[in-house]
Amino acid sequence: MRIQRWVRLSWITVFLLAVSQLALAQTSAPQERWIATWGAALHQPGANAVTFSDQTLRMLTRVSVGGSRIRVQLSNLYGTAPVLLGPVHVALHGQESAIVAGTDRALLFDGKPTVKVPAGAVMVSDAVDLNVPALGDLAISVYVPAGNTVPGPRQNTSLRTNYVAAGDVTGASELTTPTTTPSWIWISGVEVMAPANNGAVVAFGASSVAGTTSTPNTNRSWPSVLADRLQANAATSHLSVINMGIGGNRVLGDSATAGLSAMARFDRDVLTVTGVRWLMLFEGTNDVGALARTPDSMTADDLIGAYKQMIERAHARGIKVIGCTLNPFQGMAYYSEQSEATRLAVNKWILTSGAFDATVDFDAVTRDPANPKQLNPPFNNGDHLHPNDAGYKAMAEAIDLSFFSKR
Repeated sequence: MRIQRWVRLSWITVFLLAVSQLALAQTSAPQERWIATWGAALHQPGANAVTFSDQTLRMLTRVSVGGSRIRVQLSNLYGTAPVLLGPVHVALHGQESAIVAGTDRALLFDGKPTVKVPAGAVMVSDAVDLNVPALGDLAISVYVPAGNTVPGPRQNTSLRTNYVAAGDVTGASELTTPTTTPSWIWISGVEVMAPANNGAVVAFGASSVAGTTSTPNTNRSWPSVLADRLQANAATSHLSVINMGIGGNRVLGDSATAGLSAMARFDRDVLTVTGVRWLMLFEGTNDVGALARTPDSMTADDLIGAYKQMIERAHARGIKVIGCTLNPFQGMAYYSEQSEATRLAVNKWILTSGAFDATVDFDAVTRDPANPKQLNPPFNNGDHLHPNDAGYKAMAEAIDLSFFSKR
């Protein structure tokens, strides 16, 4: 009897211990985490780069998901020497160069108002409290002290009017007689503290991801419209969209103006994005178009092999990948029949290989029914390559949102 009673008590003890450990694990599990809500794929300053000195850059960004706590990334990508930046401020954006009263926050870096960013490095600010609404606009103001000799890495296709003013006016409610720039410079990411189930969708590609030829200051690129759709849908409102497009970028080759190849920048612009869960891969048109100038430079199998590499590397991190077919571009300067044949072969593989977790047929959405080699005239902005606002909207609306809500 004593043995049986001892056994029963032992099992009860084990059970209670297991329950207490489970409860402890549940209470200690993170209820919130940092999530990327905006990002930019920066590249080389270029031959005509401007060096800023004793000036404030006030740059405008639109977030995806909102949050009550925020931090900002500064990048010295491609820098050959450290760069001193700061003070740095963040606020909700008002009109033009103005900020919303009462929302200005000074950002610190390890408790200090300035930060020395090593060559090639990224520095993340300390967190500050700021109620950032979903799809809200931020104004990030960066002061560049006098004596700076390092031009900043930039994203030239920001499609936002950003501002430059003399002196340290990072906390000013509005800038006086500023000049403007179409680039984001030094800023590379914004993160918010959000519920633990939140995640990021990275749109990865070239100019048609960046939104080239869409109307500036209106958020009409297809990743921007996708962000609108995700936020409007209760099942997907926990997902941000991070646009990592670079105009002119290629999958297989570097460019002095468009940065490292997609293969070379994959870790930086996809795998290290905070909270990334989905990758939308839409790149290869510039590689295919190059065949018009150098017919033997690549084959469809070369491009497909690169896609396979990126898919495998994403899957190894638990990231699901959506493959997007390449739009037609007959009439564009680098069109050739070999380019078209290669594009069709690549698109067929994207749709039929089963290598992707899902696919989106952008080609079917944007092609002319009367001539599938070219963009549908209502979507053609005139260069025969980039869609207009209506074309980008159609592309975003072709994306099945159930992709993102499936477990």
